[in-house]
Amino acid sequence: MLKIEQYSFHYTDEKSEGIENINIHVKKGQCILLCGKSGCGKTTIIRAINGLIPYFYAGKLKGQVLLNNQPVENRKMYELSEQVGTVFQNPRSQFFNVDTDSEIVFGMENMAYPKEMMEERMRQITSELRLERLRRRNIFHLSGGEKQKIAFASVYAVAPDIFVLDEPSSNLDAAAIEDLKGMIALLKMQGKTIIVSEHRLYYLKELIDRAIVLNKGQIVSVYSQKDFLQLSDLQLRQLGLRTLYLDNVQFQHKSLPAEQKVHELVVKDVTISHKKRKVLENIQFTAKSGEIIAITGHNGAGKTTFARAICGLHKLSSGNIYFNKQKLTLKKQAQLSYMVMQDVNYQLFAETVEKECVFGVKNVNPNLVRKVLEEMDLLELVNRHPNTLSGGQKQRLAVAASLISEKEIIVFDEPTSGLDFDSMQKVSSILQNLAEANKIIFVITHDLEFIASCCHRILRFGDGMKQDDYKLNKENHQYTIETFTR
Repeated sequence: MLKIEQYSFHYTDEKSEGIENINIHVKKGQCILLCGKSGCGKTTIIRAINGLIPYFYAGKLKGQVLLNNQPVENRKMYELSEQVGTVFQNPRSQFFNVDTDSEIVFGMENMAYPKEMMEERMRQITSELRLERLRRRNIFHLSGGEKQKIAFASVYAVAPDIFVLDEPSSNLDAAAIEDLKGMIALLKMQGKTIIVSEHRLYYLKELIDRAIVLNKGQIVSVYSQKDFLQLSDLQLRQLGLRTLYLDNVQFQHKSLPAEQKVHELVVKDVTISHKKRKVLENIQFTAKSGEIIAITGHNGAGKTTFARAICGLHKLSSGNIYFNKQKLTLKKQAQLSYMVMQDVNYQLFAETVEKECVFGVKNVNPNLVRKVLEEMDLLELVNRHPNTLSGGQKQRLAVAASLISEKEIIVFDEPTSGLDFDSMQKVSSILQNLAEANKIIFVITHDLEFIASCCHRILRFGDGMKQDDYKLNKENHQYTIETFTR
């Protein structure tokens, strides 16, 4: 059904990675996993399959991609879209409407489905994908996981033969990943062909027929499902891959860094509302410098709203926040805190890396700037425009800016979204270095491997209340995966 033969592609922009001599044959109804280290070429292969190469990405191309024995490059995009449906890592990049119902039917409208057929298909989709709660909603009011589900539904609506999923779990909580797993299983049952590019592997292990491992633009290994599941965690890490079994993830005690001066953040009886609806109620806890605190909970539980409130970007409905026993105003919260957003493109403003580091900072210490840039492995990029950096480099630049601003509270929103094992470990090291520098660190994450690697404590939100506060100390030195996914 799908053949990629002797395919090579190198972008005109030499900063972007290409692929070399790719050969993949996929039979109808198979589920194929593309995996490997970040930048290994997975996304380029996806662009070749769905026709974005050569239509939207310029470069040097050799070989061909055949869909039902016809070259993809000879097909018109509207013809391809009827046969190949793509769900992108960032669902916002494929939305064209502001409400969920209009988005779901958008593809059917473009294909001139009769109104009666669209209505019947909408009823069917709502039932099969369990979308009742997401119907007739404003897309901008949805959580990341809910947006991903709508993106999937909009592709599912036009019933293509091939589904291409690019990091579909990157913004999802444990329950939403189970829903995603069920949707992929439904596609398999319907005989659809599925290509999944993914770093989180555990939820796919029962669904895939083959796993294709890439590195530096080339295929290095091809495994059957049976052989892939027999790889040890060590072998997976050598390939730059995450674990296949979350049961292997252990949450153990991590010592706090040696205290130089102790800062204390107290959140007391805090209630946070959004559009007159209570999101979180009666939240209270104490955090100290040197702690790395994971903020977890289901999609839509209020984690990002809570983080914005900590940073003075969202007004409290009631309650107070204290720093070293001083009651904070919104202005003072903003002065003390720095937030590294999930999409750091929203917070990069300057013309060069160096200027970005000192943007809005008074009395800049040049020695500190150089030291931080060196620590973040950005010193050679000081004259580059931030928009020309890779995703990981942009994230490190945002962290560098937070250090130079000398803020005391730093919040990360899903910093390991879409990252391989090695990149996840690098982010873990950055957070540990910040903790050593006596910062109070909050990290919003669904990534249990990441939490196990660096966090001292876990705050778990749900149903409007802070339900749990897990301290990974000597008394409670180990948790099972069920603790955080129940």
